[in-house]
Amino acid sequence: MSVHNGARFISEQIDSIVSQSHSNWSLHISDDDSSDGSNRIIKGYTKQFAKKISINNVQNNDFRKSFLQLVCDKSIDSQYFSFADQDDIWEEDKLKVALEFLQTIPEDTPALFCSRTTIVDRDNQTLSLSPLFKRIPSFANALVQNIGGGNTMVFNLAAKRLLEKAGSDIEIPSHDWWTYMVVLGCGGKVFYDTNPYIRYRQHDANLVGANNSISARLARMKMLLEGRFKQWSDQNIAALKTIEDHLTPENREIFNKFASARNKSLFTRLIGIRRSGVYRQTTFGNIGLLVATILNKI
Repeated sequence: MSVHNGARFISEQIDSIVSQSHSNWSLHISDDDSSDGSNRIIKGYTKQFAKKISINNVQNNDFRKSFLQLVCDKSIDSQYFSFADQDDIWEEDKLKVALEFLQTIPEDTPALFCSRTTIVDRDNQTLSLSPLFKRIPSFANALVQNIGGGNTMVFNLAAKRLLEKAGSDIEIPSHDWWTYMVVLGCGGKVFYDTNPYIRYRQHDANLVGANNSISARLARMKMLLEGRFKQWSDQNIAALKTIEDHLTPENREIFNKFASARNKSLFTRLIGIRRSGVYRQTTFGNIGLLVATILNKI
């Protein structure tokens, strides 16, 4: 768990982890220079659950960096790992359900569980469900879209070791999109559960919010036109090059076609992006992908 000034909601999140039906867990918290009393709250839990909850203090000013440092920490010993945000609430069977999938996968195969979320307001009142994605998870999808929120993700040791190979100093748009790409690119298995096991809280201090409203779609289109998506693709491609040798031959070909086509002239770019096979989950998303390709914002 990466924490920065999360005092308002963090107790509810930690309590929901403590209350999991799967009780064999440990919680590693990275407090990123909080100034609102988060550290004091967390230390109360570390005293109460001394063998299960620990904290370290960092000054990254970047939640992505904090999560990467935790996931690349080789002293954290387990077979399975999960990201946790500071302000959500886990349903009591979140870990149990995730492990039911992960334990069916051979230990040497990277595997990732993710799911929909129940979107709630600051008072934990239900607002809606997150978008339902129907197309299969694949590396061709992961290059241009992440369907798994980090707060829903649970992954195995083989996946963690891949993330360790790339290290914690890479520049990426988000730790969850990176995890989704790496697992699929390296031949791993991803299961997207259409049931929600996270109560995803929306409030005025969210760093990343829900993306299922018309306004959110328009905001994403605005970011596309401003070149944000192209910047994210630049970062993801540079990061993937650090583990390119671990991509499957098929996915390395998709990656190289996509990376190469982005820098071509309009007609060649359109043909190249199409031949790479990349896609988003919805018609609206694929229209946006086409627009980005035409405008050279991909």
